[in-house]
Amino acid sequence: MPSSGLDAESLEIALESIRDFAKQNLSPEVLLDFDARDEMPVELVRQMCGPELGAQLLFIPEEFGGMGGAAFDVYRTCETLARIDVGVATGLLATFLGSDPVRVGGSPEQKQLWMTRIAEEGILMAYGATEPEAGSDLAALRTTATPVEEQGAVVGYRLNGRKQWISNGGVAEVATILALAPGGPSWFIVERDTEGFGHERPEDKHGIRLSNTAALTLDDVYVPADRLVGGVEGQGLMQALAVFGYTRLMVAAFGLGAGWAALDVALDYSKERVQAGSPLSEKRGYTHKLIVPHVARLEAARAYVEETAAALDALDEPEGHYITEGAIAKYLASEAGNRAADAAIQALGGYGYTREYQVEKFKRDVRITTIYEGTSEIMEMSVSRDRWQLHLKTRGQHYAERARELFALEAAQPGCGGEAAGLALSALGVSLERARVARLTRHQHVLLRLGEMICLAAGAAAAARRAAARRSGERPEKADARFEPEVLAALARIYGREAALEVAGCAMRWITGAASGAASELSAFAADLRLDDIHRTQCGGVEDMDLVADALLANT
Repeated sequence: MPSSGLDAESLEIALESIRDFAKQNLSPEVLLDFDARDEMPVELVRQMCGPELGAQLLFIPEEFGGMGGAAFDVYRTCETLARIDVGVATGLLATFLGSDPVRVGGSPEQKQLWMTRIAEEGILMAYGATEPEAGSDLAALRTTATPVEEQGAVVGYRLNGRKQWISNGGVAEVATILALAPGGPSWFIVERDTEGFGHERPEDKHGIRLSNTAALTLDDVYVPADRLVGGVEGQGLMQALAVFGYTRLMVAAFGLGAGWAALDVALDYSKERVQAGSPLSEKRGYTHKLIVPHVARLEAARAYVEETAAALDALDEPEGHYITEGAIAKYLASEAGNRAADAAIQALGGYGYTREYQVEKFKRDVRITTIYEGTSEIMEMSVSRDRWQLHLKTRGQHYAERARELFALEAAQPGCGGEAAGLALSALGVSLERARVARLTRHQHVLLRLGEMICLAAGAAAAARRAAARRSGERPEKADARFEPEVLAALARIYGREAALEVAGCAMRWITGAASGAASELSAFAADLRLDDIHRTQCGGVEDMDLVADALLANT
């Protein structure tokens, strides 16, 4: 059955409980102190997973004593946690990640044992996949699992290898370890006190210093056969891929949370800081460069995150689905969050460069979201390859059809951002077809840039659909409700204009740059991209930014 998760009231109560816990235990002073000492507040994280708060229960199915949160609940929870601290959020995410192989591929007995322990005991877990030489390439495993036989039957395995960049690596009671068994990559459940299983000193990291990241070492570690997840070798990669839609959505929510936390500091500061006789909030050069564009990017990313979460929740069996959508959501939100935090430092000037206002910490923390769970470049490549195949299967019509849908949406809901989004999608389709004809996808860099263009256009389309739905009173009950419908429409127009320009500009630069042809072809390509129409949609941009700035400052 599709998962509806928590009702709106229960979700808000859960989120408010997390905020209250943070106010009492994770003040800015406490967070900055742990950050300076490069120390994870392990006991506070365990307390969050204790009977008082039970934050981990949102991620656990009801049959194992959890609250059975759906994807939409997980997104809202992860954003709330990241607004507090991305490192603390990472410590909680690591347990969810570590339990994923069991939740997805475990036997009934394994699920009952381990998911119940997380729910009742609040144990911390680690996800042991990444290796020093393999990075994010899970297929390039060197950690081995050698069967141990007695009387012709496999009774256990001996694990040997090393795992790198493991969140909760030094503090988790249990880890799931991906290793190469004779039957192929397989997950194994390893408890902390198992002989031969250890960890190295925590990494000295740029950011998320309130999380523990440590390498894991496995020196002839024996695990009984019942610790092979699912009881069948060779299922490891499928079990890992099955949850990418979810886990990347969670990291996307981290980008939203940290990006917005930084911008909210900048907004508050702008109302207090007086320059040349008036507060910065009244200076359009300040708001229109350092605040509004980043709000538009974050909210376009949110629109895509919410669409993907809703789509996952509508499935009977969500595992293994919407992997590309999860990648697009992560790319949009992590890149937007990173840029927003950087702008917040600039917005505070010298104060932003100090620890007191936290924005430099937000910037250091949010940076990881463009790296872990797959770098932005891996997201670009994954998205590009998948959507390239879709372009070929539909004989180049997929994005042309999506563009027509957005133009129709604009006709039905004028000013929702559909026109600019449609132009971005149209230009994308033209670019993909030009790349096909000229065989440009043999250039890896072109594939990466196509991935970027696909993500930008997808964000613009989602933002327009969200704005139109809000105007029609169709907002999902559990969706974020910070902005009124007309403000959302202005944000969709702002982002749509930017996306259309970026897609067309990227096409002119890289599709042309990788192809060989006469300069006279440029005019025809520009016409196919509808550059004149894209430029025309820029009209009214400053007025929309005025509207958004006024709304932001009125509600801050």
